[in-house]
Amino acid sequence: MNNPLKDVKVERNRSKYDLDGKPPLKEAIPLGLQHVFAMFLSNIAVPIILAKIVGLNDADLTVLVQSSMVMAGIATLVQTYPIWIFGGRLPIVMGSSFGFLPTNIAIASNYGISGLLGATFIGGLFGSLFGLFVKPLRRFFPKVVTGTVVLTIGISLLPTGITAMAGGSGAEDFGSAKNWLVSLLVMSMVLLLNQFGKGMIKTSSILIAIIIGYFIALLMGMVEFTTISNASWFSIPRPFYFPLEFKLGAIAPMIVMFIVTSVETIGDVTAITMGGADREPTDRELSGAVLANGMTSSLAAMFNSLANTSFSQNVGIITFTKMMSRFIVAVGSVFLIVAGLIPKLGALLSTLPQSVIGGASIIIFSQITLTGIDILTSDGLTARTKLITGLSLSFGLGLTQVPEAMASLPSFLATLFGDSSIVIACLVALTLNIILPEEKYQNE
Repeated sequence: MNNPLKDVKVERNRSKYDLDGKPPLKEAIPLGLQHVFAMFLSNIAVPIILAKIVGLNDADLTVLVQSSMVMAGIATLVQTYPIWIFGGRLPIVMGSSFGFLPTNIAIASNYGISGLLGATFIGGLFGSLFGLFVKPLRRFFPKVVTGTVVLTIGISLLPTGITAMAGGSGAEDFGSAKNWLVSLLVMSMVLLLNQFGKGMIKTSSILIAIIIGYFIALLMGMVEFTTISNASWFSIPRPFYFPLEFKLGAIAPMIVMFIVTSVETIGDVTAITMGGADREPTDRELSGAVLANGMTSSLAAMFNSLANTSFSQNVGIITFTKMMSRFIVAVGSVFLIVAGLIPKLGALLSTLPQSVIGGASIIIFSQITLTGIDILTSDGLTARTKLITGLSLSFGLGLTQVPEAMASLPSFLATLFGDSSIVIACLVALTLNIILPEEKYQNE
């Protein structure tokens, strides 16, 4: 016999995790921190890598890292609680993307950090303009395109997850037994807590596993605290610390990147609504998300930060936990802003070993991959969708594994493609979707 009281309780619990639900802070804070931990190291890694390659000094690096945290928090807040038409009104986490890194490095190497930020400012404005036309352009992004993009995002992130599990790129003890031990323990704890835990134990499984993994790593001597002692207690980002410079050679490839990342955002938004709520995103959600992508990136450039875009890691968390509450993500965005304003807190978060994050990330990335498969197969695979998806993955993943095959490309295309399988797969899927007549395959 059905228990009506139990059904009411389940419905009440479900509603507080729905899009407009507001769990109490005792739940929202740890759930929001899950999102912060999932993206934090990747968010600050992008400016760190860029600074090292182009030769910025420690003071300039500190400004870039601090700004990346503050602007990621602000951009996330705009996405969750929109300002006018800017924002998807969804649990979208924003941050500095690895997808931009090859283009950022190429531009900064030729035009300096000021040339890069100037290009980011213009590219963000163009990205916002693109967002205004999402509705009429949406016909170019059917499930075969968005599903292929999401699937490529997931697959392309899997090596990142494995690298993190092994200790992180460049680590002296990369691939060591202790790194694998910690990462596998974290992964196992996430799985066990999610499968057998109840209530907050289940919903906070990623956070709990990361905290336990951190203390295990601490006992094993894997945590370095030097950065905390060197960090200041309070600092406010100063606009135009790096003056903006506008160079056509820098702006052109950045505009192309904003087109590509807009499609990636469309894929992420689709993955969020499909994975978390089992529905297609609305035109308003897609348009608002892409508009915020561009607008917050232009704002970030003014405050010495790199381009912002939606973080796929956090899409995986939503798919894994089925918690769509934008309030939870907004709470996480406040922590990002505070971490930027209080550098010692940001430095503390940055002491998380890569192997700890990797143990949780590999589960998250696998969920993104499966969401892409779900999108592609939701209406059944046809000969046409198989052809588009197959060729897109072949070129996207194949070319990036054999980069020397693109050695003779013109510099413009080399800068555009870089080592991004997402960019290549997206362009191939868009092109094939346009030129392959759907009617022909329907009649076969």
